[in-house]
Amino acid sequence: MIAETENELLKLVLATQRGDQDAANELVRQFEPMVFSVALKRLRNRSEASEVAQEVFIQVFRKLDQLREPERFAGWIKKIAVRMSINRAVRKPPETLQSNETFQALKIEPTNPLEEILKDERADQVRGSLNRLRDLDRKTLIAFYFEGQSLKEMSDQFESPIGTIKRRLHTARNRLKEELLNGSAI
Repeated sequence: MIAETENELLKLVLATQRGDQDAANELVRQFEPMVFSVALKRLRNRSEASEVAQEVFIQVFRKLDQLREPERFAGWIKKIAVRMSINRAVRKPPETLQSNETFQALKIEPTNPLEEILKDERADQVRGSLNRLRDLDRKTLIAFYFEGQSLKEMSDQFESPIGTIKRRLHTARNRLKEELLNGSAI
């Protein structure tokens, strides 16, 4: 059964919302190529794109009962695929291949005591500056950078919209930068 018309797609979505497993399987079959394509375009890695596609469908089926306009399913799932692909791309550092010799050279290099002292001093400065920030700024930065929470997780934790979380992160980063530069209390 291929949903050739919007009406057929609407019927599939509504059946899936009612718990019809066959309809859910058909939605996956029909939309998986598009979801994979969206993820691959942003991630440029087939394995990563495949993982994101799976995560998208998990998210879709968790939230499908919240879709108030089932006729907009195609656009809705595409938005989820785009958002989750971007989140994955932003969160994951780029991978590079290195030879064993490179790692051996890194292992053998003696550490420079002065560099270690400076590194520790910078870490102390960041911790001190974080401690001088407002409570909300500090919690926001810690949740995102140290605990690795996504914007969605932070939105849930702080009970605020994602847009507000983004603004808070921007503001908190600027205040931390200011604190690091000035060393003065905010």
